[in-house]
Amino acid sequence: MPAINESLAVQFDATRGRSLEICAPLTTEDHVIQPFEDASPPKWHLAHTSWFFETFLLKPYLPDYRPLNEAFEYLFNSYYNGVGEQFPRARRGTLSRPSVEEVHDYRAHVDVGMRELLQRELDDQVLFPITLGLHHEQQHQELMLTDLKYNLGHNPLTPAYLDRDSKPENEVAAPLGYRHVSGGIYDVGHEPGTTKDFVFDNESPRHQVLVGDFEIANRVVTNGEYLAFVEDGGYDDPSLWMSDAWSLVSTAEGFKAPLYWRKSDHGWVEYTLTGSRPLQLDSPVTHVSGYEADAYARWFGARLPTEQEWEIAAASHSNTAGNFYESGLLHPASQGEDSEHFFGDVWEWTSSSYNPYPGFNPFTGQLGEYNGKFMANQLVLRGGSCVTASSHIRHTYRNFFYPKDRWQFTGIRLAKN
Repeated sequence: MPAINESLAVQFDATRGRSLEICAPLTTEDHVIQPFEDASPPKWHLAHTSWFFETFLLKPYLPDYRPLNEAFEYLFNSYYNGVGEQFPRARRGTLSRPSVEEVHDYRAHVDVGMRELLQRELDDQVLFPITLGLHHEQQHQELMLTDLKYNLGHNPLTPAYLDRDSKPENEVAAPLGYRHVSGGIYDVGHEPGTTKDFVFDNESPRHQVLVGDFEIANRVVTNGEYLAFVEDGGYDDPSLWMSDAWSLVSTAEGFKAPLYWRKSDHGWVEYTLTGSRPLQLDSPVTHVSGYEADAYARWFGARLPTEQEWEIAAASHSNTAGNFYESGLLHPASQGEDSEHFFGDVWEWTSSSYNPYPGFNPFTGQLGEYNGKFMANQLVLRGGSCVTASSHIRHTYRNFFYPKDRWQFTGIRLAKN
């Protein structure tokens, strides 16, 4: 086996194994629940990531490969119109069949085929979608945890995903401060040839931007700081909210606090993947929408950074310094004085619309649908979260969600002119 194939084979087994590791604590019933339209059941994630390898690698490149079930091409296609029709996203939770056991058989069937493919002499045309498939599965591993949290966190029993304490030792946040960054012309985006590491198409091409002088916070906003906004009536002041946002907060059923905060007789409680616990004031606030992040920044007398400002400020920081999935906390940790970083804990909202960079070229063929088709009406987030794999993130990485979304581990970093 060529050395590059051998390295990919090790990554493949590790990545596929992590998906099963995430699902190991789940009951069969947990695997099939779709908590709301934008989320998916864990069973579907397990099957779809297998569908990706089968569709873009095994069917075109492994001679004599035979699908386990031809109907899976329709059932587990997410949004690739170039491949064919898809089972409606909102109805994924209605699929009691195939069973969880059959989905595991499907994964095993695909894994056997992929290991056989990796034994062959492969060119870049095949090696690239293998690497893309691994990063694609890492994205779905994060989605499995956030979708599962939405399910369990909205169950009246508030059951824990993992029955253990996730509280980090250090729960004291550094004083809020700002770092000055001089304005000028900067290069942003991925520079081809600077690294052999994988990047998504939406991170390129490298291009120049003009920014003015700005200041950016040394850490993200804490629960305690956001609580002051809540208690000051921030959700009741229309002057702080965008028009679209006000319709989400001004009704009786609207947003009144971050997604997993609950008011109890003893104060505020926050649901985490390890169960409910008293709100930790020095921990980063999370599960806030882009609208909430923007309103908080206005209330505070600041603003959200643009994605260009964020990238310029983050470029000198290590993308492995932070609280990622590997820490086992599965919850944001306080950012103390000795741990200034821009990565992990929470995805950080920016004020930038998710648009193509000048000269953007999507992936070729059917994989061109991966990112480019979503470049409308969404905001860019940066930095990764506590359920992101540390090997998955970098300072040019562009995540994107609609500004109303808040089931992801999203948070706030402030900036000023």
